[in-house]
Amino acid sequence: MPETPPQLILLTGLSGAGKSTASHALEDAGFFCIDNFPALLLPDLVSKIIQPGKRRLALVMDTRDDEFYNNYPRVISELRETVPDLRVIYLEAAADILLRRFSAMRRLHPTASESVRDGIVLEKRRFTTLRELADIIIDTSSLTPHQLRAVLLKEYETARETGLKVNLLSFGFKHGLPPEADLVFDVRFLANPYFVPELKEMSGQEQPVADYVLQTPEADEFLARLLPLFDFLVPSYAREGKTYLTIAIGCTGGRHRSVAVAEYLAHHLDIRTLTIRHRDLLKR
Repeated sequence: MPETPPQLILLTGLSGAGKSTASHALEDAGFFCIDNFPALLLPDLVSKIIQPGKRRLALVMDTRDDEFYNNYPRVISELRETVPDLRVIYLEAAADILLRRFSAMRRLHPTASESVRDGIVLEKRRFTTLRELADIIIDTSSLTPHQLRAVLLKEYETARETGLKVNLLSFGFKHGLPPEADLVFDVRFLANPYFVPELKEMSGQEQPVADYVLQTPEADEFLARLLPLFDFLVPSYAREGKTYLTIAIGCTGGRHRSVAVAEYLAHHLDIRTLTIRHRDLLKR
C-alpha cells in the first residue's frame, strides 16, 4: 500500500479569533500541533518531524513572533517545498466581536500599546498580506468554540485519500462575500419568504420555507440546470488535483433562500466528502 503523503497545516490569524480552540480540534483530528516555534527554524523542524507515524503536523503562529511577521512569505514558500500538501488556515472575526472576547477574558491584546481596540486594528493591518496567502479563511464571528471545533473536525477527520472535499456554504450578501468561495451562486431571484409574515422568522432549514422557495418554476429550472453543472464540475476539479472546493450560495440575509437551496443541494449531490455550513443563519 502506498504511504500516505504528509499533511501540514499552518494555523494563524487574528488574536482572539479562536486559534487555541482550532489547535485542540486539529489535535483531536490526529495532527501533532506545535505552538509558536521560532519561524525561521520551522522548515528545518518540519523536514525532521514529518516521518512515518507522524504524517499530520499543524503549526500555530501569530503576531507575537516578529520573525514570522517579517518573513512569512518566505517561511510559507519553504514549508511548501518540504510538504507540498500545505494548507494555510487563517482565522478572523469582526473587530467588535474580538473586542468583546478580550473584555470577557480580561486579557491584553498582544500587540496593544494603548488599548485592545488599537491592537486589533494594528494586527489586522499587519496581516493583510498573510490573509491573502491563506488557503482557507474562517470567520469565527458567529461561531461558538464548539461550532469552530465541529467545522475543523468535519474538514480533517475525513480521510484525505477521498480526493476533492466539497463545502457548501450559504451566506447573505449584506454580510459580505465569503472570501474562501471558489464558486458563488446568487439566488436572490427566487421567491423571498422574508415578505411572508408567517415565514419571516423561520429559516431555510424549515420545511414551510423550503417549500415556498423551491416549489416555483424558477427554482425548478435553476436546480435542473445546476445539478448537472456540478456533476460536470466536481469530477473535473478533482482530476486537476484540486483538494478543496467551496460552493457559496447567497441571498440577501443568508437565512432563507440560500439556506434552502444549500440544504437541497446537500441532499441531492452524490458527493461523499460534502459538508455544509450556514454562515449567516443566526445573523439579523
